[in-house]
Amino acid sequence: MRIIQLILLLFMVGCIGCKRQLYLPLNKSAISKKTGEQFYIDALRMQWKQRDSFAVKEILAGNVPTFLLKLIPINVSAIDSATGKVNRATYYVMPDYLSVGNSNNWARIPLTPIAAQLIADSLKCFLPTRKMVNDIYENAVVKLTPMPMYIHRDSTITMWQHHLIIEGQRKQQKGLIAGIKKDVVISDLITRSSKTNRVAIYGWHMLNGQPIQPLYTGHINWYVDYSHGIRLVARKIKVNGKWMEYAKVMEHPILKKLLTDESVGDVIRY
Repeated sequence: MRIIQLILLLFMVGCIGCKRQLYLPLNKSAISKKTGEQFYIDALRMQWKQRDSFAVKEILAGNVPTFLLKLIPINVSAIDSATGKVNRATYYVMPDYLSVGNSNNWARIPLTPIAAQLIADSLKCFLPTRKMVNDIYENAVVKLTPMPMYIHRDSTITMWQHHLIIEGQRKQQKGLIAGIKKDVVISDLITRSSKTNRVAIYGWHMLNGQPIQPLYTGHINWYVDYSHGIRLVARKIKVNGKWMEYAKVMEHPILKKLLTDESVGDVIRY
């Protein structure tokens, strides 16, 4: 009995310092064989709505490069101005933007917020806020100079070309990457814009840390162009050592400051 107790004690001590690793809950058992290049070849004949649906089908079928599944922890803190207490949280994000294909032939796929929310819901994730995009950029180990394109911005071929440009810049560097896309984000402005059915975008940081794209809701929610990217965040967030749903964090008058720098923070999805 004493030997068993000793083994259990050693196991518990060994696990005290263990960090939990989160993965995107994607079913890879029935994976499509379509590569990123083939996705774009097939999508050339499609309008935006067909392309959106095509991407959703491929992603939810498991046709995503394996390296995207291992989520990256982002540690943040915020001071409660009333008490001086420092609240801390860890949330988990995809290392790159949503893509289709395998680890040898894949491509980033810009999506409307409509498609992005459907995928996020299916994978128990949510879309980041402006603050989170800034925090992710700060934590990125691969920071690349934004590469704007000016012709046929919303065309499928431009989306494919932009992915190839980024890959030329990346030169197979690995790890959390940022500065390559404008993020589709959740924002107070979505429900406070003078026009309805908007998409909120933000980011595309330059190497000096300044974003090219300020928080913006000028586009209708079905608009998407080559510069947009979808980065998913796991719904479960560790706050002060305890796991919480992101919606509960966003609803909390103090803890929401861990995730948003906007005044209300009441928009948590599209």
